[in-house]
Amino acid sequence: MFTTRLSADALDRLQERVRERMRSAGLDALLTDAPEDVAYLTGFFHHPCERPVAVWLGADGGAVLLVPELERENAERQEARAEIVSYAEFPGVVPPFRALASRVGRAGRVGYSTGMTWERQHAAFAELSVGEAVPTPIVTVARYIKLPEEVALHAEAARITDLMLEAGVALVRESITAGAALPTEAELASHVGGVGVSTMYAEHDDVIVVSPLAGGLVYAGANSAYPHGLPSGYRLQAGDTFMLSLGCAVGGRFVEGERTFVLGEPSTEQRRYHDAVRLAQEVGGRAIRPGRECRNANRNCLDVIRDAGLGEYLRHRQGHGIGLGMHEPPWLEDGDETPLEAGMIVSNEPGIYIPGHAGYRISDSMLVTADGSRSLTAFPRDLDSCTIAL
Repeated sequence: MFTTRLSADALDRLQERVRERMRSAGLDALLTDAPEDVAYLTGFFHHPCERPVAVWLGADGGAVLLVPELERENAERQEARAEIVSYAEFPGVVPPFRALASRVGRAGRVGYSTGMTWERQHAAFAELSVGEAVPTPIVTVARYIKLPEEVALHAEAARITDLMLEAGVALVRESITAGAALPTEAELASHVGGVGVSTMYAEHDDVIVVSPLAGGLVYAGANSAYPHGLPSGYRLQAGDTFMLSLGCAVGGRFVEGERTFVLGEPSTEQRRYHDAVRLAQEVGGRAIRPGRECRNANRNCLDVIRDAGLGEYLRHRQGHGIGLGMHEPPWLEDGDETPLEAGMIVSNEPGIYIPGHAGYRISDSMLVTADGSRSLTAFPRDLDSCTIAL
């Protein structure tokens, strides 16, 4: 069975990575309530709701996990890499953050995650005794570079994403062979998601459930011209362009893999669109390498589409970071100067969207390596491989 949880040693290394950054920034402690940060630092995954869950990390050692009492057993069962402190309920006769304040005492300069809401900041620092509270993206930036153990989780998610793509194509082909009605977008989406989830439960030890665990967007014909359109009851038809935009999370680590297919012999127009996106994705993949700024990789990728005379159909950037979130920084976009570094995982997903016709997008999750990058997902990208004969 594949093990989906990071070891205590790996979690210790992740905490120390953040502590090093804290010390460089002159921080005595750090507070974060982002669910992905909590999972990153302690290995504890939970269902976010109105009840605060937060991690206090000391620059010189020690981690404290604040949870509602109803989550204490979950945290213990997951062997959270922190001292667990709980509060009774929310909003509570006793404010939840008072339990944390009673444990950590006074601190000097404390950083807090930039995504923390004003309401949560107010509730926390009304109870905590700190000299100065400053917003910081330290944990977010630390998450850019993956440990080898994290890369292994992403690679397994990529394997399953490829299986989901294969399952989607197989369902369409089975319908054609049987002379049955082609599946609807919703039926395809349900099928591929089920394949992903069932594979995990059959082959993984202690599945970590996040949202979404496996699945994605499935759309055909004119519906696929909406970049983030949701699956509908539309039934695939001969001649359609259709897209399987899929992904899953293993050990809480995401991967996405997207392919655009044609049902039947592609028209000259369909071939032109698909080939332009495939070439842009190929060039974009070569542009993803250490030292390359995200904005420059994005420009290299999308200029292929502009040079093909299809720039009017662009709707989005080349890609984004992937980790404990399906979408997270850095951003492969003109406004992000972040240099790519070995150990980052980013999406490479150029696309064009032609109103009234279809959308064309090809996406892989790319691991930045010491001398370039490599795709974690492997399903074929060329149009001949993505044509389903009728």
